[in-house]
Amino acid sequence: MTGHSPGSEQPGRIPVGGEDRWLLVAVAGLLSFVAMLDMNIVNVALADIADGLHVSAATAQWAALGYQLPVVALLLPVGRWLDGVGMRSALLVATAGFALCSALAAAAPWAPWLIAARIAQGAFGAVLFVLMPVLALRSVRPELRGRAMSVPATLGPLGAVTGPAVGGLLLDHLGWRAVFLVKIPFCLLALVVAWRAMPRDGGLRLPDRRSAADVLLVGSGLAALLLALTLASGSPGWLVLALAAVPPLWWWLRGTGGRPVVGVLQATGLFRAHTAVLALAAGFAAMHYVVALHLQRDDAVSATTTGLTVLAFPLGMGLAGPVGGRLADRCGARPVAVIGAAVTAAGLLLLVPLGGDWSPVDVAWRMALAGIGMGLNGGPTQALVMGAAPPDRTATVGSSVQLARSLGFTLGPALATAAWGLAGGDDGVRAGLTLAAVAACIAVPLLALRGRGPALVQEMSTDAAPAAHHH
Repeated sequence: MTGHSPGSEQPGRIPVGGEDRWLLVAVAGLLSFVAMLDMNIVNVALADIADGLHVSAATAQWAALGYQLPVVALLLPVGRWLDGVGMRSALLVATAGFALCSALAAAAPWAPWLIAARIAQGAFGAVLFVLMPVLALRSVRPELRGRAMSVPATLGPLGAVTGPAVGGLLLDHLGWRAVFLVKIPFCLLALVVAWRAMPRDGGLRLPDRRSAADVLLVGSGLAALLLALTLASGSPGWLVLALAAVPPLWWWLRGTGGRPVVGVLQATGLFRAHTAVLALAAGFAAMHYVVALHLQRDDAVSATTTGLTVLAFPLGMGLAGPVGGRLADRCGARPVAVIGAAVTAAGLLLLVPLGGDWSPVDVAWRMALAGIGMGLNGGPTQALVMGAAPPDRTATVGSSVQLARSLGFTLGPALATAAWGLAGGDDGVRAGLTLAAVAACIAVPLLALRGRGPALVQEMSTDAAPAAHHH
Protein backbone atom coordinates (compact mmCIF):
# COMPACT_ATOMS: atom_id res chain seq x y z
CA MET A 1 0.00 0.00 0.00
CA THR A 2 2.76 2.43 0.79
CA GLY A 3 5.27 1.02 -1.63
CA HIS A 4 7.98 0.01 0.81
CA SER A 5 8.13 -3.63 -0.13
CA PRO A 6 10.91 -4.89 -2.39
CA GLY A 7 10.17 -4.48 -6.03
CA SER A 8 7.57 -1.79 -5.50
CA GLU A 9 9.96 1.16 -5.48
CA GLN A 10 8.62 4.12 -7.45
CA PRO A 11 10.80 6.44 -9.54
CA GLY A 12 12.43 8.86 -7.16
CA ARG A 13 11.31 7.05 -4.00
CA ILE A 14 13.60 7.59 -1.06
CA PRO A 15 14.18 4.23 0.64
CA VAL A 16 13.01 4.50 4.22
CA GLY A 17 14.33 1.34 5.88
CA GLY A 18 13.68 2.81 9.33
CA GLU A 19 15.62 6.00 8.61
CA ASP A 20 13.60 9.22 8.59
CA ARG A 21 15.10 12.02 6.50
CA TRP A 22 13.81 15.11 8.29
CA LEU A 23 16.31 17.28 6.44
CA LEU A 24 14.40 16.55 3.24
CA VAL A 25 11.10 17.29 4.98
CA ALA A 26 12.63 20.68 5.89
CA VAL A 27 13.57 21.19 2.21
CA ALA A 28 9.94 20.42 1.27
CA GLY A 29 8.76 23.03 3.77
CA LEU A 30 11.28 25.64 2.67
CA LEU A 31 10.46 25.31 -1.03
CA SER A 32 6.71 25.29 -0.29
CA PHE A 33 7.18 28.57 1.58
CA VAL A 34 9.20 30.11 -1.27
CA ALA A 35 6.82 28.97 -4.03
CA MET A 36 3.75 30.27 -2.16
CA LEU A 37 5.53 33.48 -1.14
CA ASP A 38 5.95 34.22 -4.84
CA MET A 39 2.16 34.04 -5.36
CA ASN A 40 1.61 37.25 -3.34
CA ILE A 41 4.91 39.07 -2.74
CA VAL A 42 4.95 40.68 -6.18
CA ASN A 43 1.46 42.22 -5.82
CA VAL A 44 2.70 45.00 -3.53
CA ALA A 45 5.44 45.94 -6.03
CA LEU A 46 3.26 46.31 -9.14
CA ALA A 47 3.03 50.11 -8.96
CA ASP A 48 6.82 50.42 -8.59
CA ILE A 49 7.38 47.95 -11.44
CA ALA A 50 5.07 50.02 -13.66
CA ASP A 51 7.03 53.19 -12.84
CA GLY A 52 10.44 51.53 -13.12
CA LEU A 53 9.78 49.89 -16.49
CA HIS A 54 7.58 52.78 -17.79
CA VAL A 55 4.51 50.62 -18.48
CA SER A 56 0.84 50.79 -17.52
CA ALA A 57 -0.53 49.26 -14.33
CA ALA A 58 -2.39 46.65 -16.43
CA THR A 59 0.88 45.55 -18.07
CA ALA A 60 2.67 45.44 -14.73
CA GLN A 61 -0.05 43.14 -13.36
CA TRP A 62 1.30 40.43 -15.64
CA ALA A 63 4.37 40.25 -13.41
CA ALA A 64 2.02 38.54 -10.94
CA LEU A 65 -0.37 36.81 -13.37
CA GLY A 66 2.55 35.53 -15.45
CA TYR A 67 3.59 33.39 -12.47
CA GLN A 68 0.16 32.43 -11.13
CA LEU A 69 -1.35 31.25 -14.42
CA PRO A 70 1.26 28.58 -15.35
CA VAL A 71 1.48 27.38 -11.74
CA VAL A 72 -2.21 26.50 -11.68
CA ALA A 73 -2.56 25.54 -15.35
CA LEU A 74 0.33 23.05 -15.32
CA LEU A 75 -0.31 21.29 -11.99
CA LEU A 76 -2.27 18.29 -13.33
CA PRO A 77 -0.07 17.54 -16.39
CA VAL A 78 3.04 17.97 -14.22
CA GLY A 79 1.63 15.54 -11.65
CA ARG A 80 1.14 12.80 -14.24
CA TRP A 81 4.62 13.42 -15.67
CA LEU A 82 6.32 13.32 -12.25
CA ASP A 83 4.84 9.90 -11.47
CA GLY A 84 7.26 8.45 -14.03
CA VAL A 85 10.51 10.39 -13.48
CA GLY A 86 13.29 10.58 -10.88
CA MET A 87 12.36 12.83 -7.97
CA ARG A 88 15.90 14.03 -7.22
CA SER A 89 16.49 15.09 -10.81
CA ALA A 90 13.12 16.83 -11.02
CA LEU A 91 13.70 18.67 -7.74
CA LEU A 92 17.18 19.87 -8.69
CA VAL A 93 16.10 21.08 -12.15
CA ALA A 94 12.94 22.79 -10.85
CA THR A 95 14.72 24.54 -7.96
CA ALA A 96 17.63 25.69 -10.14
CA GLY A 97 15.21 26.89 -12.85
CA PHE A 98 13.09 28.73 -10.27
CA ALA A 99 16.16 30.53 -8.88
CA LEU A 100 17.49 31.39 -12.36
CA CYS A 101 14.13 32.86 -13.39
CA SER A 102 14.07 34.93 -10.19
CA ALA A 103 17.45 36.39 -11.13
CA LEU A 104 16.30 37.06 -14.72
CA ALA A 105 13.14 38.78 -13.44
CA ALA A 106 15.19 40.98 -11.10
CA ALA A 107 17.50 41.96 -13.97
CA ALA A 108 14.66 42.71 -16.43
CA PRO A 109 15.30 45.89 -18.45
CA TRP A 110 11.88 45.74 -20.19
CA ALA A 111 8.40 44.47 -19.33
CA PRO A 112 8.33 41.64 -21.96
CA TRP A 113 11.57 40.25 -20.45
CA LEU A 114 10.06 40.36 -16.96
CA ILE A 115 6.80 38.69 -18.03
CA ALA A 116 8.65 35.93 -19.94
CA ALA A 117 10.85 35.23 -16.90
CA ARG A 118 7.76 35.06 -14.65
CA ILE A 119 5.94 32.65 -16.98
CA ALA A 120 8.98 30.34 -17.03
CA GLN A 121 9.25 30.66 -13.24
CA GLY A 122 5.59 29.65 -12.95
CA ALA A 123 6.30 26.47 -14.91
CA PHE A 124 9.13 25.53 -12.53
CA GLY A 125 6.91 26.57 -9.61
CA ALA A 126 4.24 24.09 -10.72
CA VAL A 127 6.81 21.27 -10.47
CA LEU A 128 7.79 22.41 -6.95
CA PHE A 129 4.17 22.60 -5.82
CA VAL A 130 3.57 18.98 -6.83
CA LEU A 131 6.90 17.63 -5.59
CA MET A 132 6.86 19.08 -2.06
CA PRO A 133 4.09 16.95 -0.48
CA VAL A 134 5.46 13.87 -2.30
CA LEU A 135 8.95 14.56 -0.93
CA ALA A 136 7.59 14.91 2.62
CA LEU A 137 5.49 11.75 2.25
CA ARG A 138 8.38 9.61 1.03
CA SER A 139 11.00 10.88 3.48
CA VAL A 140 9.55 9.33 6.66
CA ARG A 141 7.90 6.15 7.90
CA PRO A 142 4.08 6.00 7.66
CA GLU A 143 3.60 6.44 11.42
CA LEU A 144 5.27 9.87 11.19
CA ARG A 145 3.42 10.96 8.07
CA GLY A 146 1.16 13.51 9.79
CA ARG A 147 4.12 15.29 11.35
CA ALA A 148 6.01 15.35 8.06
CA MET A 149 3.07 16.53 5.97
CA SER A 150 2.35 19.36 8.40
CA VAL A 151 5.68 21.01 7.49
CA PRO A 152 4.95 21.93 3.84
CA ALA A 153 1.19 22.16 4.57
CA THR A 154 1.86 24.87 7.18
CA LEU A 155 4.85 26.68 5.66
CA GLY A 156 3.26 26.96 2.19
CA PRO A 157 0.20 29.01 3.26
CA LEU A 158 2.45 30.98 5.66
CA GLY A 159 4.46 32.04 2.63
CA ALA A 160 1.26 33.20 0.93
CA VAL A 161 0.00 35.33 3.82
CA THR A 162 3.37 36.83 4.77
CA GLY A 163 4.19 37.68 1.14
CA PRO A 164 2.70 41.20 1.16
CA ALA A 165 4.41 42.12 4.47
CA VAL A 166 7.81 40.84 3.28
CA GLY A 167 7.32 42.51 -0.11
CA GLY A 168 6.43 45.83 1.52
CA LEU A 169 9.59 45.81 3.65
CA LEU A 170 11.81 45.00 0.67
CA LEU A 171 10.08 47.61 -1.46
CA ASP A 172 10.54 50.39 1.10
CA HIS A 173 14.24 49.71 1.68
CA LEU A 174 15.69 48.04 -1.43
CA GLY A 175 13.34 48.62 -4.38
CA TRP A 176 11.18 46.30 -6.51
CA ARG A 177 14.03 44.14 -7.88
CA ALA A 178 14.75 42.84 -4.35
CA VAL A 179 11.27 41.27 -4.33
CA PHE A 180 12.56 38.77 -6.93
CA LEU A 181 16.07 38.35 -5.49
CA VAL A 182 14.99 37.47 -1.92
CA LYS A 183 14.05 33.87 -2.89
CA ILE A 184 17.41 32.95 -4.44
CA PRO A 185 19.35 32.19 -1.20
CA PHE A 186 16.58 29.81 -0.07
CA CYS A 187 16.67 28.01 -3.42
CA LEU A 188 20.47 27.66 -3.25
CA LEU A 189 20.25 26.21 0.27
CA ALA A 190 17.60 23.71 -0.86
CA LEU A 191 19.76 22.74 -3.87
CA VAL A 192 22.79 21.99 -1.69
CA VAL A 193 20.79 19.88 0.78
CA ALA A 194 18.90 17.97 -1.94
CA TRP A 195 22.12 17.32 -3.92
CA ARG A 196 23.79 15.79 -0.87
CA ALA A 197 20.87 14.05 0.85
CA MET A 198 18.76 12.57 -1.95
CA PRO A 199 19.84 9.29 -3.60
CA ARG A 200 20.62 9.31 -7.30
CA ASP A 201 17.75 8.20 -9.52
CA GLY A 202 16.88 7.41 -13.11
CA GLY A 203 16.89 11.04 -14.20
CA LEU A 204 14.31 12.91 -16.23
CA ARG A 205 12.51 12.13 -19.46
CA LEU A 206 10.92 14.71 -21.69
CA PRO A 207 7.10 14.78 -21.75
CA ASP A 208 5.64 12.82 -24.69
CA ARG A 209 3.23 14.16 -27.30
CA ARG A 210 0.21 13.17 -25.19
CA SER A 211 1.57 15.17 -22.25
CA ALA A 212 1.99 18.18 -24.52
CA ALA A 213 -1.67 17.87 -25.57
CA ASP A 214 -2.66 17.64 -21.88
CA VAL A 215 -0.72 20.82 -21.14
CA LEU A 216 -2.48 22.63 -23.99
CA LEU A 217 -5.99 21.54 -22.97
CA VAL A 218 -5.68 21.84 -19.19
CA GLY A 219 -3.47 24.91 -19.43
CA SER A 220 -5.82 26.87 -21.68
CA GLY A 221 -8.92 25.85 -19.70
CA LEU A 222 -7.53 26.62 -16.25
CA ALA A 223 -5.81 29.81 -17.47
CA ALA A 224 -9.16 31.10 -18.78
CA LEU A 225 -10.85 30.17 -15.48
CA LEU A 226 -8.12 31.77 -13.35
CA LEU A 227 -8.08 34.95 -15.45
CA ALA A 228 -11.86 35.23 -15.18
CA LEU A 229 -11.79 34.87 -11.38
CA THR A 230 -8.84 37.25 -10.96
CA LEU A 231 -10.13 40.03 -13.22
CA ALA A 232 -13.73 39.71 -11.93
CA SER A 233 -12.69 41.56 -8.76
CA GLY A 234 -12.35 44.71 -10.91
CA SER A 235 -15.30 44.06 -13.21
CA PRO A 236 -17.80 41.18 -12.73
CA GLY A 237 -18.27 41.00 -16.50
CA TRP A 238 -14.98 39.11 -16.72
CA LEU A 239 -16.74 36.04 -15.27
CA VAL A 240 -18.11 35.40 -18.78
CA LEU A 241 -14.54 34.41 -19.69
CA ALA A 242 -14.98 31.36 -17.43
CA LEU A 243 -17.24 29.84 -20.12
CA ALA A 244 -14.17 29.60 -22.38
CA ALA A 245 -12.68 27.16 -19.86
CA VAL A 246 -15.41 24.56 -20.34
CA PRO A 247 -14.61 23.06 -23.82
CA PRO A 248 -10.86 22.34 -23.31
CA LEU A 249 -11.37 20.99 -19.77
CA TRP A 250 -14.27 18.79 -20.90
CA TRP A 251 -12.19 17.48 -23.80
CA TRP A 252 -9.32 16.70 -21.43
CA LEU A 253 -11.56 14.94 -18.89
CA ARG A 254 -12.97 12.71 -21.63
CA GLY A 255 -9.55 11.85 -23.06
CA THR A 256 -6.53 9.76 -22.10
CA GLY A 257 -5.12 12.57 -19.97
CA GLY A 258 -8.07 13.20 -17.68
CA ARG A 259 -9.53 9.71 -17.28
CA PRO A 260 -6.61 8.32 -15.20
CA VAL A 261 -6.72 11.34 -12.84
CA VAL A 262 -10.49 11.05 -12.33
CA GLY A 263 -10.11 7.27 -11.98
CA VAL A 264 -7.56 7.60 -9.17
CA LEU A 265 -9.73 10.09 -7.27
CA GLN A 266 -12.83 7.90 -7.68
CA ALA A 267 -11.04 4.71 -6.69
CA THR A 268 -9.63 6.27 -3.54
CA GLY A 269 -12.79 8.20 -2.59
CA LEU A 270 -10.89 11.50 -2.48
CA PHE A 271 -13.33 13.84 -4.24
CA ARG A 272 -14.89 14.93 -0.93
CA ALA A 273 -11.50 15.67 0.62
CA HIS A 274 -10.51 17.72 -2.43
CA THR A 275 -13.74 19.72 -2.21
CA ALA A 276 -13.05 20.35 1.49
CA VAL A 277 -9.55 21.64 0.66
CA LEU A 278 -11.01 23.99 -1.97
CA ALA A 279 -13.75 25.21 0.40
CA LEU A 280 -11.32 25.95 3.27
CA ALA A 281 -8.89 27.76 0.94
CA ALA A 282 -11.76 29.83 -0.52
CA GLY A 283 -13.05 30.67 2.98
CA PHE A 284 -9.63 31.75 4.22
CA ALA A 285 -8.86 33.82 1.09
CA ALA A 286 -12.28 35.53 1.15
CA MET A 287 -11.92 36.39 4.85
CA HIS A 288 -8.37 37.72 4.41
CA TYR A 289 -9.45 39.90 1.47
CA VAL A 290 -12.56 41.34 3.16
CA VAL A 291 -10.94 42.02 6.55
CA ALA A 292 -7.86 43.77 5.11
CA LEU A 293 -9.99 45.90 2.77
CA HIS A 294 -12.50 46.77 5.51
CA LEU A 295 -9.84 47.82 8.03
CA GLN A 296 -8.07 50.13 5.59
CA ARG A 297 -10.99 51.49 3.57
CA ASP A 298 -13.87 51.64 6.05
CA ASP A 299 -12.10 51.97 9.42
CA ALA A 300 -9.18 54.08 8.12
CA VAL A 301 -6.70 51.87 9.97
CA SER A 302 -3.09 52.39 8.89
CA ALA A 303 -1.42 49.91 6.56
CA THR A 304 1.01 48.91 9.34
CA THR A 305 -1.79 48.22 11.86
CA THR A 306 -3.75 46.31 9.21
CA GLY A 307 -0.68 44.23 8.42
CA LEU A 308 -0.07 43.42 12.08
CA THR A 309 -3.76 42.55 12.60
CA VAL A 310 -3.97 40.09 9.72
CA LEU A 311 -0.64 38.53 10.79
CA ALA A 312 -2.61 37.03 13.71
CA PHE A 313 -3.84 34.36 11.27
CA PRO A 314 -0.40 33.05 10.14
CA LEU A 315 0.83 33.29 13.74
CA GLY A 316 -1.97 31.01 14.91
CA MET A 317 -1.44 28.72 11.96
CA GLY A 318 2.32 28.48 12.49
CA LEU A 319 1.91 27.59 16.17
CA ALA A 320 -0.80 24.98 15.54
CA GLY A 321 0.72 23.32 12.46
CA PRO A 322 3.27 21.11 14.27
CA VAL A 323 0.64 20.24 16.92
CA GLY A 324 -1.78 19.11 14.20
CA GLY A 325 0.87 16.82 12.71
CA ARG A 326 1.70 15.21 16.06
CA LEU A 327 -1.97 14.72 16.93
CA ALA A 328 -2.61 13.13 13.51
CA ASP A 329 0.16 10.57 14.10
CA ARG A 330 -1.22 9.80 17.56
CA CYS A 331 -5.02 9.97 17.08
CA GLY A 332 -5.49 9.55 13.32
CA ALA A 333 -5.49 12.08 10.49
CA ARG A 334 -9.24 12.30 9.89
CA PRO A 335 -10.46 13.38 13.36
CA VAL A 336 -7.73 16.02 13.65
CA ALA A 337 -8.50 17.35 10.15
CA VAL A 338 -12.21 17.60 11.07
CA ILE A 339 -11.48 19.39 14.37
CA GLY A 340 -9.16 21.83 12.55
CA ALA A 341 -11.83 22.62 9.94
CA ALA A 342 -14.42 23.12 12.71
CA VAL A 343 -12.13 25.54 14.62
CA THR A 344 -11.49 27.48 11.39
CA ALA A 345 -15.24 27.67 10.75
CA ALA A 346 -15.80 28.90 14.33
CA GLY A 347 -13.20 31.66 13.90
CA LEU A 348 -14.78 32.80 10.63
CA LEU A 349 -18.31 32.70 12.08
CA LEU A 350 -17.18 34.93 14.95
CA LEU A 351 -15.91 37.45 12.36
CA VAL A 352 -19.27 37.76 10.56
CA PRO A 353 -20.65 40.60 12.78
CA LEU A 354 -17.51 42.69 12.05
CA GLY A 355 -18.36 46.40 12.31
CA GLY A 356 -16.81 49.83 12.63
CA ASP A 357 -16.81 49.70 16.43
CA TRP A 358 -14.40 46.73 16.51
CA SER A 359 -10.79 47.35 17.55
CA PRO A 360 -7.90 45.65 15.72
CA VAL A 361 -7.57 43.36 18.78
CA ASP A 362 -11.20 42.25 18.36
CA VAL A 363 -10.39 41.25 14.79
CA ALA A 364 -6.98 39.76 15.58
CA TRP A 365 -8.03 37.14 18.14
CA ARG A 366 -10.78 35.85 15.85
CA MET A 367 -8.30 35.62 12.98
CA ALA A 368 -5.83 33.83 15.28
CA LEU A 369 -8.53 31.28 16.16
CA ALA A 370 -9.22 30.65 12.45
CA GLY A 371 -5.46 30.36 11.91
CA ILE A 372 -5.13 27.77 14.68
CA GLY A 373 -7.86 25.75 12.95
CA MET A 374 -6.08 25.93 9.59
CA GLY A 375 -2.83 24.88 11.26
CA LEU A 376 -4.51 21.86 12.86
CA ASN A 377 -6.18 20.97 9.56
CA GLY A 378 -3.39 21.39 6.97
CA GLY A 379 -0.97 18.54 7.73
CA PRO A 380 -3.62 15.92 8.68
CA THR A 381 -5.69 16.63 5.55
CA GLN A 382 -2.61 16.38 3.36
CA ALA A 383 -1.62 13.12 5.08
CA LEU A 384 -5.14 11.77 4.66
CA VAL A 385 -5.18 12.53 0.93
CA MET A 386 -1.60 11.53 0.09
CA GLY A 387 -1.81 8.39 2.25
CA ALA A 388 -4.84 7.21 0.27
CA ALA A 389 -3.02 7.62 -3.07
CA PRO A 390 -1.71 4.50 -4.84
CA PRO A 391 2.11 4.41 -4.51
CA ASP A 392 2.62 4.96 -8.24
CA ARG A 393 0.18 7.89 -8.36
CA THR A 394 1.30 10.07 -5.45
CA ALA A 395 2.35 12.96 -7.70
CA THR A 396 -0.97 12.83 -9.59
CA VAL A 397 -2.95 13.03 -6.34
CA GLY A 398 -0.55 15.67 -4.98
CA SER A 399 -1.13 17.82 -8.07
CA SER A 400 -4.92 17.50 -7.86
CA VAL A 401 -5.06 18.57 -4.21
CA GLN A 402 -2.71 21.51 -4.93
CA LEU A 403 -5.00 22.52 -7.79
CA ALA A 404 -8.02 22.41 -5.45
CA ARG A 405 -6.19 24.64 -2.95
CA SER A 406 -4.99 27.08 -5.64
CA LEU A 407 -8.46 27.43 -7.15
CA GLY A 408 -9.85 28.04 -3.65
CA PHE A 409 -7.34 30.85 -3.04
CA THR A 410 -8.44 32.50 -6.30
CA LEU A 411 -12.16 31.77 -5.97
CA GLY A 412 -12.46 33.21 -2.44
CA PRO A 413 -11.69 36.90 -3.19
CA ALA A 414 -13.71 36.77 -6.43
CA LEU A 415 -16.82 35.47 -4.63
CA ALA A 416 -16.29 37.87 -1.69
CA THR A 417 -16.08 40.82 -4.11
CA ALA A 418 -19.31 39.71 -5.80
CA ALA A 419 -21.10 39.29 -2.44
CA TRP A 420 -19.83 42.68 -1.20
CA GLY A 421 -20.95 44.41 -4.40
CA LEU A 422 -24.43 42.86 -4.30
CA ALA A 423 -25.05 43.72 -0.63
CA GLY A 424 -23.20 47.06 -0.51
CA GLY A 425 -21.78 49.05 2.45
CA ASP A 426 -21.55 47.44 5.89
CA ASP A 427 -23.91 44.71 4.68
CA GLY A 428 -21.32 43.96 1.97
CA VAL A 429 -18.64 43.29 4.57
CA ARG A 430 -20.95 40.90 6.42
CA ALA A 431 -21.99 39.23 3.16
CA GLY A 432 -18.36 38.57 2.23
CA LEU A 433 -17.53 37.22 5.69
CA THR A 434 -20.70 35.08 5.77
CA LEU A 435 -19.65 33.55 2.47
CA ALA A 436 -16.20 32.79 3.93
CA ALA A 437 -17.72 31.17 7.05
CA VAL A 438 -20.19 29.08 5.02
CA ALA A 439 -17.33 27.77 2.84
CA ALA A 440 -15.39 26.68 5.95
CA CYS A 441 -18.52 25.07 7.47
CA ILE A 442 -19.06 23.03 4.30
CA ALA A 443 -15.56 21.51 4.70
CA VAL A 444 -16.37 19.96 8.10
CA PRO A 445 -18.88 17.26 6.98
CA LEU A 446 -16.91 16.69 3.77
CA LEU A 447 -13.86 15.68 5.82
CA ALA A 448 -15.90 13.78 8.42
CA LEU A 449 -17.50 11.46 5.85
CA ARG A 450 -15.31 8.48 5.06
CA GLY A 451 -14.65 7.41 1.49
CA ARG A 452 -15.59 3.99 0.19
CA GLY A 453 -13.70 1.12 -1.38
CA PRO A 454 -9.89 1.23 -1.59
CA ALA A 455 -9.77 4.52 0.32
CA LEU A 456 -10.71 2.75 3.54
CA VAL A 457 -7.87 0.31 3.12
CA GLN A 458 -5.39 3.06 2.33
CA GLU A 459 -6.73 5.24 5.09
CA MET A 460 -5.84 2.68 7.74
CA SER A 461 -2.17 3.36 7.18
CA THR A 462 -2.78 7.11 7.50
CA ASP A 463 -5.22 7.22 10.40
CA ALA A 464 -4.09 4.41 12.64
CA ALA A 465 -0.49 4.44 11.38
CA PRO A 466 0.38 0.90 12.40
CA ALA A 467 4.07 0.46 11.72
CA ALA A 468 4.56 -3.23 12.37
CA HIS A 469 4.06 -4.48 8.81
CA HIS A 470 6.56 -1.94 7.42
CA HIS A 471 9.57 -3.25 9.31
